[in-house]
Amino acid sequence: MINDLRTILSRSPKALAQDAAGIAAIGVMMTVALYMPSLF
Repeated sequence: MINDLRTILSRSPKALAQDAAGIAAIGVMMTVALYMPSLF
């Protein structure tokens, strides 16, 4: 767990921004899939 945190903290801001964008995109897709199943 601590090693994971160190790895995250040692990454570049650009990589962190890309990770955050990816997590946000997954969250949005999951939210849409959960709350608007009629679209699929």
